[in-house]
Amino acid sequence: MSAKSPDVDFDASLAPEESWDVDVVVVGAGFAGMYMLHRLRELGYSVQVFEGGTDVGGTWYWNRYPGARCDVESLEYCYSFDEELQQEWEWTERYSSQPEILAYANHVADRFDLRRDIRFGTRVDAAAFDEKKNLWVVRTSDGAQTVGRFFVMATGCLSSAATPEISGREKFTGAVVHTGRWPQEGVDLKGKRVAVIGTGSSGVQAIPVIAEQCDELIVFQRTPQYSIPARNAPLTDDRQLDVKSRYEEFREANFAMPQALGSEIPNYNDSVHDASDEQRRKRLEGAWDRGGTLFLASFGDLLLDESANVYAQDFVREKIAEIVQDPKTASKLTPEHIIGCKRLVIDTDYFETFNRSNVHLVDVGSDPIQRITESGLSTLSKEFEFDVLVFATGFDAMTGSILRVDITGRDGLAIQEKWSEGPRTYLGLSVPGFPNMFTVSGPGSPSVLTNMIISIEQHVEWISDCIAWLDERQYVTIEATSEAEENWVDHVNTKADRTLFPSCNSWYLGANVPGKTRVFMPLLGFPGYVRRCDQVAENNYEGFVIQ
Repeated sequence: MSAKSPDVDFDASLAPEESWDVDVVVVGAGFAGMYMLHRLRELGYSVQVFEGGTDVGGTWYWNRYPGARCDVESLEYCYSFDEELQQEWEWTERYSSQPEILAYANHVADRFDLRRDIRFGTRVDAAAFDEKKNLWVVRTSDGAQTVGRFFVMATGCLSSAATPEISGREKFTGAVVHTGRWPQEGVDLKGKRVAVIGTGSSGVQAIPVIAEQCDELIVFQRTPQYSIPARNAPLTDDRQLDVKSRYEEFREANFAMPQALGSEIPNYNDSVHDASDEQRRKRLEGAWDRGGTLFLASFGDLLLDESANVYAQDFVREKIAEIVQDPKTASKLTPEHIIGCKRLVIDTDYFETFNRSNVHLVDVGSDPIQRITESGLSTLSKEFEFDVLVFATGFDAMTGSILRVDITGRDGLAIQEKWSEGPRTYLGLSVPGFPNMFTVSGPGSPSVLTNMIISIEQHVEWISDCIAWLDERQYVTIEATSEAEENWVDHVNTKADRTLFPSCNSWYLGANVPGKTRVFMPLLGFPGYVRRCDQVAENNYEGFVIQ
């Protein structure tokens, strides 16, 4: 590997003539990067993976906050590519916790000897495509330079922590942490006064656990959250043995679902308008009691028709009023927007936590935060003091980790310039102007609207098969066309516009990041997407220029 002095300007032409260090450079060692490495190795390719953390796990390496847990059931949120791996790993809960998922990631890394091709503690700062040599030149945080034929961004959709710019943050003398960058050694909250800013999924999971650990908890909420009980429980031996006895059939059924999960949970196509009050109530109660993210699958039109969606809204609002004892607090916690246009959250005792005497809720929608002080923060009307400040403010989703790298394609085109008006891709896999570069679960793919591991597997297999196809035919480059990109962006938008998803300010549109162009980024519908990707490949990669 060629080393580069940090004081030399980065230049793709520094790549050695007609040579490279590895076939493929992969960024990220989460579930996407690990499988990308394993699959390419199996096909005989040399791979170098770069990872900013000190070990594998990606999102589950960084998100160590109290209460961190997956919202996809454990028996589904795991790799399907290896039957022995499926059989040997034992999950303990319906929804696995962060420590258990991280243990699983480490098991996978050990089992397939992945770490020997991963450089940990090493960020990718820049990557440039050398048009004369058709090679990607990658510069890392240690000042080294690596040259590869292909470049894969496997950086995850929820890996770039977003922290709001609040005046005076540097003055606070207590501890400051972000849920997405929680210290490995943990944070001692015993006897402390803690403030949590944010009530998205991370906040909803963390708040009940933090409340049990600290002396006093103040929750600063901008937007109330619809949350459905997870109904997490130990995973029984009978359930685990049952699924493992028919894993292939179980997986195939899930692959056919819109979200690539939940085939054993009832999904209805009938309209809520056609149900009687009793039928409607019974079905929604059943979904509430069952728990999980598929609450809105109770009727076929809850995410398509605002007049239908109201029934689900009102049902959850009634539940909040029943659970939260103080009417004023319950009112603050009650959302007014469409249910499901923001990612539906599942929880364990979230609303119940606000009945605790040591928990206080501040509505910053009506009483905005003005500044952070040495001892706490001030809103428009009040001063608050605390010892620990927790930002549960989510992520620069789907594009953040890509845009933090200085990626340069043909004619000096920077990815930041290319996506200045929002991310545009072909299939969520490729970007015109950036030959031989792929994105795993990129914007324009189903990604966060699915079981992420299944979407990752589908992308990894498509990318690795594509690389092998090119080499078998002695092609050198593949690049999406602008026409294919345009048609695909229109397709993604058309699908979204048929639903209620674009109707509110969510991180699906990048609305949680100030200044980010609002574009609905994920594609709805896993099975149709897979069919389209297969069709593209079968038609000799239509929509791409291949040379």
